[in-house]
Amino acid sequence: MSEANLKSQESTVYRVQGFSCAGCAKTFEKNVKQLSGVSDAQVNFGASKVTVVGNATVEDLERAGAFENLKILPEKSKQVIPKEPFLKKYSVLFVSVAFIVLGYLSQNVYGEDNISTILAFLMAILIGGYSLFKVGLMNLIRLQFDMKTLMTVAIIGASIIGEWSEGAIVVILFAISEALERYSMDKARQSIRSLMDIAPQEALVLRNGNEITVHVDEIQVGDIMIVKPGQKIAMDGVVVKGYSSINQAAITGESVPVEKNVSDEVFAGTLNGEGLLEVKVTKLVDDTTIAKIIHLVEEAQAERAPSQAFVDRFAKYYTPAIMIIAALVAIIPPLLFNGSWEDWVYQGLAVLVVGCPCALVVSTPVSIVTAIGNAARNGVLIKGGIHLEEAGSLKAIAFDKTGTLTKGTPVVTDYKILLNNDPNELLGIIAALESRSQHPLASAIIQKAVNDDISYKEIEVVDFSSITGKGIKGRINGMDFYIGSPKLFVETLSSFDIAGIDSEIKDLQLQGKTVMVIGADQKILALLAVADEVRESSKDVIRKLHTLGLKKTIMLTGDNQGTANEIGRQVGVSEIKAELMPEDKLKFIKEMRYEYEKVAMVGDGVNDAPALASATVGIAMGGAGTDTALETADIALMGDDLSKLPFTIKLSRQALWIIKQNITFSIVIKLLALILVIPGWLTLWIAIFADMGATLLVTINSLRLLKVKE
Repeated sequence: MSEANLKSQESTVYRVQGFSCAGCAKTFEKNVKQLSGVSDAQVNFGASKVTVVGNATVEDLERAGAFENLKILPEKSKQVIPKEPFLKKYSVLFVSVAFIVLGYLSQNVYGEDNISTILAFLMAILIGGYSLFKVGLMNLIRLQFDMKTLMTVAIIGASIIGEWSEGAIVVILFAISEALERYSMDKARQSIRSLMDIAPQEALVLRNGNEITVHVDEIQVGDIMIVKPGQKIAMDGVVVKGYSSINQAAITGESVPVEKNVSDEVFAGTLNGEGLLEVKVTKLVDDTTIAKIIHLVEEAQAERAPSQAFVDRFAKYYTPAIMIIAALVAIIPPLLFNGSWEDWVYQGLAVLVVGCPCALVVSTPVSIVTAIGNAARNGVLIKGGIHLEEAGSLKAIAFDKTGTLTKGTPVVTDYKILLNNDPNELLGIIAALESRSQHPLASAIIQKAVNDDISYKEIEVVDFSSITGKGIKGRINGMDFYIGSPKLFVETLSSFDIAGIDSEIKDLQLQGKTVMVIGADQKILALLAVADEVRESSKDVIRKLHTLGLKKTIMLTGDNQGTANEIGRQVGVSEIKAELMPEDKLKFIKEMRYEYEKVAMVGDGVNDAPALASATVGIAMGGAGTDTALETADIALMGDDLSKLPFTIKLSRQALWIIKQNITFSIVIKLLALILVIPGWLTLWIAIFADMGATLLVTINSLRLLKVKE
């Protein structure tokens, strides 16, 4: 059943403690699917969660995971990772090592065939390999061939041919290899657990005039939280009283605190500075931005990257193939070439051990979980391994202009009176008309009127109407006023003569400004120019992307060509496409994909949704507090600026490179070890060290992704 179908049905999610390897997670998933009353199940190994469709109790699930002593918890329960003393945690390993030491001492004194020597190694095998055999024998009975099946057969075979000491060593080294894999996954998951601990579990709430401490689960939308200096904010909300600076690094990755005043939005898990704030709660605890980030990151870990899908397909055929090769190595030389049965059975067992796909299986998930966790801690939400890999192979990036390369908050830059009108009186009329408009630039004009202390609200406007895509009109004091683009006066209001100001309009447009013409009584009264300010970080971001080797950066905008050229020149993009409708942007993204294959689109997650969806990777700006950005984008930059984009590309490329390194190394080391079979040089020692060494190296290599910084 697909993940989409799984989510569409009524399901329950549980957290799982105790996974030692990806293979064990798959075995657990199969066991859960076989439970009575369960129609489907899906294990998310990266996040240590299982989604169950149907009826199953915690006890049922723990029985399904009894082979590895798995602990099952409801999803919303607080995870308490049991901290066992080091000696207790690895007591079985230490006891096994002690018996191996006794075995070698006995071997030196009494010989390797002495009963005390054999007994010591046998005890080491039984104690150290108990959990391994429990799973391996069960898998063997069910004809399920995974790494534990291979190791079980190899150790039993070694015992049968009298290689007790090597069988014991294989048990110990495999246990160490499993411990390394468990440690690496725990280390990778820790970046997500750290997110879970960001938001406090209690808050000081004002109720009936009293300040009381309430658990976050009991806080309702509309409650007023009191956040003292130095405290973390427990819930998303809006400041209703007070002023302070907030450290939002946990959500947006910004290192510099952000000033917050009345009506400003604040997020759960962020740290209040020196001011006392009263915050009106706007979201329940499960709907806060940090809760959504955690949920989406955990879901992302379940999304299989292309390389992981390849590894899974490869391992499906690889493990049975290794067993067949091992059997042929053990049988053919003695039967056809008069070889020693003992020597070649030993070689066959060594093939089983070296063929254990530990390193291959762990190579991809550790890299993906580590990279996604690192990105989340730096204010970037990557919603799956596939998007991580795709971002690493991008060749071109397209940018929406407004709100992406620019701040998205236009300001009036020029106001020129052309006839003998009172500038303040005319600005009041313009503001009165624009206050009734829905155009994005209207706010800039109203703000100028407010800044210049111009009164406009009492001015009566009648017969107001919008001229679609071109401007507005309205009657004030018996006179019809028109405000709009030069195109309005050329194409619709041809009775107005704007030829005399054509050069002034073009000059302003060449400066990257949007020009509005004000006319009445067949005369042009004034010109207004509005510009959207370029973000301080945009130029540096584009430069870094070019340094990283991207072939093309393109700005897509619906604005006029002059404005687009000026903004494009300032930020340094390699190509500019202006005067585009949303459908034009979609068409252009499709053309780019045909030319460059891997193309990203960066926007605000609300506008240009078709272009974002059509791109190889859709990257949304300002994910913090924006549900649309979080839900629709493949990658969300939580802060409202582009500074995290080069880091995201760098991290994705590094992850892609490390995954390829891990897969290649895992396969090559196996092939090199298998070549040693030809001269009969492969031993169980070499085999287990090749396997354990490969697992250790790919794990360490993957954890390097934690150190990737901006």
